[in-house]
Amino acid sequence: MKELNHLSDIYENYDTFVIDLWGVIHNGVMLNPKAIDVIDNLSNNSKKIVFLSNAPRPSSKVINFLLKMKMDKKYLANVMTSGEAAMYAINKNQFGKTFFHLGPPRDTSVFEKVKNNQVNLESCDFILCTGLFDEHESDLNYYKKFLENQTTKKLICTNPDLTVHRGNVEELCAGSVAKVFEELGGEVVYFGKPHKEVYNMCFNADEKVLAIGDNLRTDIKGANNLNIDCIFISDGVHRGEYKSISELVSLLKKYKVNANFFQKELQW
Repeated sequence: MKELNHLSDIYENYDTFVIDLWGVIHNGVMLNPKAIDVIDNLSNNSKKIVFLSNAPRPSSKVINFLLKMKMDKKYLANVMTSGEAAMYAINKNQFGKTFFHLGPPRDTSVFEKVKNNQVNLESCDFILCTGLFDEHESDLNYYKKFLENQTTKKLICTNPDLTVHRGNVEELCAGSVAKVFEELGGEVVYFGKPHKEVYNMCFNADEKVLAIGDNLRTDIKGANNLNIDCIFISDGVHRGEYKSISELVSLLKKYKVNANFFQKELQW
């Protein structure tokens, strides 16, 4: 893994840039000006930009969120989310018809077309997990008790991330609940990074792709699964897990992933 001072040094080697949003482009509160400068330069050099997010919502909702943060609409032609991929499967009844929604009310857009199939936990065919009931919760013990008698059903996880930083505050994601369900002996179907299916919706096999992300479990693992080059943004979700370059190298070994490059934050 090589420290990369400037993306401008290598961008010409790639056709397509698959870029994570939360932790790279923004922190849940505001856009990162240096990252936006990167997007501007890539766009001006006619590079394909795909924003790939593990947001448990349709792509349209994420686009609206970015527009509210004053991101230029011209950069948002290609936005794919784990929620979008899950929504496609749910609308086709791939896991059964009726479901119980485990997550905050703001995520209901992911099942808008089949909302009449929402039932209580005991009656459902499958559990649709978009997060915790309250995104500010930090204790998963409630979910162990809540789900312990439901492990004969599949849990559909629309965001494999365990945590995310909203500004400087760490919040639990749907992946944390899915992990609890697996520990109870239940089966989880994941949508989003690092699973290959969502990448197939982003680029063609003949494109030379560079992935950029801050999550070793999802962004970097996903790039490894697809055998594409990647940049690890080290000042993201893992920023509290290392203090030196040697510890950073050890961190990647701990997560059993490899990165071609790393930057503290994305910059041109």
